[in-house]
Amino acid sequence: MSDTPTTPPNQPHDAMPESAQATTLADEVARLQNELAALQSKSADLADQYLRAKAEGENVRRRAEDDIAKARKFSVESFAESLLPVADSLEAALAITEATPEQLREGVDATLRQLVSALERNKVIAIEPAAGEKFDPHRHQAISAMPAAQEANTVVAVLQKGYSIAERVLRPALVTVAAPQ
Repeated sequence: MSDTPTTPPNQPHDAMPESAQATTLADEVARLQNELAALQSKSADLADQYLRAKAEGENVRRRAEDDIAKARKFSVESFAESLLPVADSLEAALAITEATPEQLREGVDATLRQLVSALERNKVIAIEPAAGEKFDPHRHQAISAMPAAQEANTVVAVLQKGYSIAERVLRPALVTVAAPQ
């Protein structure tokens, strides 16, 4: 509302001439209509901004879902490409009919190196605890405990190496541990 009084000070409202009252009332109505129009315009702008922000949020969500779906679909692509030379080597080995044991051993050795390289490129790392290493239940699985001349709960022998991918254990190493004496 206006800070200016509609009636002069020390004069009752009824004492104002009728034409002055009408003019003041008309001015007030016009001012309020202008204020209403400005507020309606601002409300329409805010509603438009809200709808645009909501649409942008939906677009971001949809793009993120598409990216996740593509990542799931093609996540194995790099790993598969790394394994193709291993498959090629195995097929080439099977194609040789008159291979000597030395040639077979050399071929298997080369193919194993290719496989280990492919695994390492894709962050698949072998878990090979050394004898005497402290048993880690997060990375090792104890198959048995046996008396040994070393500290209790340490690795005596590795029966099968384990593997991890990006610091996450895929398969724990199977180990025999030293029993407490």
